[in-house]
Amino acid sequence: MLSLISLAADLGVGTGLALIGAGLAVFTGFGSGVAEGNVAAHAMDAIGRNPEATNNIRSNMILGIALAETTGIYGFAIAILILIMVLF
Repeated sequence: MLSLISLAADLGVGTGLALIGAGLAVFTGFGSGVAEGNVAAHAMDAIGRNPEATNNIRSNMILGIALAETTGIYGFAIAILILIMVLF
């Protein structure tokens, strides 16, 4: 803990703000997680109402979840890039 505090004391204001930005970029994963859960819940509801369309609903669900996941991956990639640029 002490080394983390000493590291924070050595950083400038701009570096600290960049690290806060990296932390905020990671929060995009929460939004994509909620979206994926919402897509899956509605797909299961649709399958329950119309079991004959299971294959079509499943393929559309997988596509929707994959598209929602990209926002979380982009946020994580941005956070890693910020950390690499600031700390190294």
